[in-house]
Amino acid sequence: MALFLKCPRAYFLQYEYKDPKTGNKINIVNPALALGNAVHEVFEVLLREKVPAEKRLERPLLEIYQKGWEKFEGKLGGFRNTREEAEYKDRGTLMVQRVIDNPGPLLKKAVTLPEPEDGLPPRFLISEAENILLCGKVDWIEYIPSDDSIHIIDFKTGKHDEDPKSLQLPIYSLLVGHLQKRKISKISYWYLETDNTPRPMLLPDVDTAEKAIIDVAVQIKKARQAREFSCLRMGGCFACRPLEKIVQGQAEFVRTSGYQDIYVVD
Repeated sequence: MALFLKCPRAYFLQYEYKDPKTGNKINIVNPALALGNAVHEVFEVLLREKVPAEKRLERPLLEIYQKGWEKFEGKLGGFRNTREEAEYKDRGTLMVQRVIDNPGPLLKKAVTLPEPEDGLPPRFLISEAENILLCGKVDWIEYIPSDDSIHIIDFKTGKHDEDPKSLQLPIYSLLVGHLQKRKISKISYWYLETDNTPRPMLLPDVDTAEKAIIDVAVQIKKARQAREFSCLRMGGCFACRPLEKIVQGQAEFVRTSGYQDIYVVD
């Protein structure tokens, strides 16, 4: 949704367009994405492994990170040279070490959302009238036993704070609220570059959030039906121009991951 609001054309190229030669969708890898994926994989491993919460940090998190980084080495991560890769890899190492030193919610019970059998992200029907599904993947849900509530946590690996107008937390609130029964008492961003603990944010108003999300979803639905996804700027913008280079054969193919062909764009 965020990409559609930035540029409908970029949304189309990343989520709708398929390469006529391969039948796959297209995507771009860059150092920031590689860093985020490698760090997030550490937390995914912790959630997948069914061990008591208090024993999670007995796992060698830095080793998990180092192993995961192998999937993003060199051009696989969009790095221009070994120095750039080392800088990003070191940033990720410090983030993981920060969590090791300040585990906080990671040593407490966590709640997981039901996983659909098709392997796609958790989802629910947000609008029956418009036949719109809302889906998403939440990084971490801490269980708070004192009042049988939950705390939604989103890990951030970028250098900048999230846009206050972002729909990310409203989407998470609606998704988690519909897919499990406990009350949401807290919702936070954990900026791993700078913060030792999650940073609490205001809980979104559910009714306002639902209306805003459905409004954007309906815009996307109408654009899809009309096949009308145009950039809002003449000559393209920062969001769609890199993807256009892939379509025009001006990007370097890196690998295929699932149903996506991944490219590096200069």
